[in-house]
Amino acid sequence: MVRIDAENVIVEFIKDQVNAAGASGAVLGLSGGLDSATVAFLAARALGPERVFALLMPVAGATPPEDLDDAREVGSILGIETKEIEISKILDGYSQVLPMAEASPVVAGNLKARVRMTILYWHANLLNRLVLGTGNKTEIMLGYSTKFGDAAADILPIVGLYKDEVRDLARRLGVPEQIIEKAPTAGLWPGQTDEGELGISYDDANAILRGMEARMSRRDLAAEFGSGKVGLIERRVEGGRHKREPAPTPDL
Repeated sequence: MVRIDAENVIVEFIKDQVNAAGASGAVLGLSGGLDSATVAFLAARALGPERVFALLMPVAGATPPEDLDDAREVGSILGIETKEIEISKILDGYSQVLPMAEASPVVAGNLKARVRMTILYWHANLLNRLVLGTGNKTEIMLGYSTKFGDAAADILPIVGLYKDEVRDLARRLGVPEQIIEKAPTAGLWPGQTDEGELGISYDDANAILRGMEARMSRRDLAAEFGSGKVGLIERRVEGGRHKREPAPTPDL
């Protein structure tokens, strides 16, 4: 369960960061999923709904209609300004110069995430606002994000919370239950789910990451969860290290 004061800590963090930057407010991408909805609720409380601008950026044929409906519902509940930009035409433009037929779903999905990032920053620059990232601790530790895509943000309000803690906080904030209960997905291709792509449930991933954080021995972790799952998490954590750290530079 998320710590009792997490909501207040994050709300004050958002407020302080935006004010310190001299920004007029915040911009975020609203997907209809748990993480972005939770950040939207926190931002509206921190800044007031009039200082929160949410972008809905679906892809024709890939974004489930119910996700778009859920994103619209969040905007309506909070009374924040929203704008819908269907990004298929932008992706079509890339396909004119890039060999998209050769791209794997991951490569094509990363492009979608980076297109969304550029749209977020265009609006943030235009409106003098900060971009709020929606990544949680589980995703960031596993490297489950697109570098310079959804991982790009000015501040990361919920990066200190594991996925189950985000879910707990969302319930306290009043995020609609259908959003809380839906299968997590990055929405990068039809039928994609986080757990299916990761190859492990969030419950197991959270538990193993917590065990690693508490410095449990690998032997004890393997005894509880199986060496295969522990190895998968270890590889994910190590493989995603470059996403959590600044770009390396030579020592001159």
